[in-house]
Amino acid sequence: MMTSLSRPLAAVLFGLFLAACGPEEKVPGAPLEVAATVGMIADIVRVVAGDRASVKGIIGEGVDPHLYKPTSTDVKALQAADLIFYNGLMLEGKMGDVLVRLAGSGKKVVAVTEAILDQGDYVITDETKHYDPHVWMDVQGWKKAVTVAERALSDHDPANGARYHDNASAYQEQLTKLDDYARVAIATIPEPQRVLVTAHDAFNYLSRAYGIEVRGVQGMSTESEAGVKDIETLVSFLVSRKIPAVFVESSVSDKNVRALLEGAAAQGHTVVIGGELYSDAMGPAGTYEGTYLGMIDHNITTITRALGGTAPAKGFQEKLSSSSP
Repeated sequence: MMTSLSRPLAAVLFGLFLAACGPEEKVPGAPLEVAATVGMIADIVRVVAGDRASVKGIIGEGVDPHLYKPTSTDVKALQAADLIFYNGLMLEGKMGDVLVRLAGSGKKVVAVTEAILDQGDYVITDETKHYDPHVWMDVQGWKKAVTVAERALSDHDPANGARYHDNASAYQEQLTKLDDYARVAIATIPEPQRVLVTAHDAFNYLSRAYGIEVRGVQGMSTESEAGVKDIETLVSFLVSRKIPAVFVESSVSDKNVRALLEGAAAQGHTVVIGGELYSDAMGPAGTYEGTYLGMIDHNITTITRALGGTAPAKGFQEKLSSSSP
């Protein structure tokens, strides 16, 4: 029989035994635990992984990843994940140190833009040579991110590699149709007004891929500040080009965009807000706009219709919950 003195000693020894055993082993065949920094990445990983992974998005809807600071809960979720996917190209600037430390500890941390960086001059930079991280605005570019996700999942879980490949292939077909729709829709906008003006410079890849000029009040990162001169210059551009509409963004303050409207009105030119675009975050969870397909469909449809082009009100899949006039 265990005495009152031996019980504490047994408890200590049992605790040491558990510590020596390390973390609990994953049950064979159990879904992977995956973390992704932004919604666009979480969405493509969910599609490719199917029921083989539980995917947690770290940065929520309507949140600006340029300025986001990870919480202790975020760090715990990242530590618990089997795989971590992030964008790279300095999108998650304030999470960078955490991701570097996790990679250094042996955690598998994957930048979905790694294949794009290998493609010579594909990645856009600003005048200071800073990368533009908004690659998802070009569907062809984002298809390469899907390939990276498929490869990383298959490398980590080769037993289900064929399933990941099939899911990715079916999804790539949908993305090809989305890319075709974007190119055709934007081309219907009358050329003189084929100009996209937004709160910050998040649409350069969309510009290059689909043939529309873009102007942002702020730079590529929302950490940059727009000065009075920047707004005055853009107002003069709107008036001289007779641009009918500008756009706000779901994850960025609309203050500067509304200043453009006031400035143009003071010069006798009416500019309206053509709609709200998704730039650094997708739409609400559980909606079509809360998927990558729906996010881009919404943006292309909203831009096209507001600038005088032709696009179906409900988008190319007839799934949009709302769109601009």
